Amino acid sequence: MSSIRLYILGALADEGEMYGHQLRQLAEQEHVHLWTDISVGALYGAIKRLAAEGLIDEVRVEREGAYPERQVWRISPSGLEALAVLREEALREVVVRPDPFDLAMSRLDRGRLDELPGHIEARIETLRGRLAEREVTLVRITQYLTPTELFVLDHGTDRLRAELVWHERLLDRLPELIADELHRKEA
Repeated sequence: MSSIRLYILGALADEGEMYGHQLRQLAEQEHVHLWTDISVGALYGAIKRLAAEGLIDEVRVEREGAYPERQVWRISPSGLEALAVLREEALREVVVRPDPFDLAMSRLDRGRLDELPGHIEARIETLRGRLAEREVTLVRITQYLTPTELFVLDHGTDRLRAELVWHERLLDRLPELIADELHRKEA
């Protein structure tokens, strides 16, 4: 499932014809970088791919003053069909990505176990910082968001909180886990 495809096709279906910079401005206005895996800068490349696939059509080329020409896009009939499929997939699919941290924890360097508490504490501080930053940002942008967008942003905030709780539990259990690693090293 491609979030960026869903975003561009959905924006063109909902908002009508737009050029790339308008899509970028909309993404920035909606703060998609806070609640999706979309990089706003990646929109232009995705637009080209969608056009090459026939999911969006160039309507016209505009030029204002000395600014470069810009292509105005609309969603094609094939794009509307693809959008329906993408929306359905996104609503059905549950995505919880594996964290490489888990693999690193399962393959610890037993010769450097004394460094592990520092790494975990640093991760906890990073998570606390991200959570605090997110909460400040939410307060700042709340007035610009719909109730649905706010609710969706809460999902990301709750995920950060869950990560923080899990890491704090890990830190509490670390002596036991390190002891087990050392015991297995000796065996």
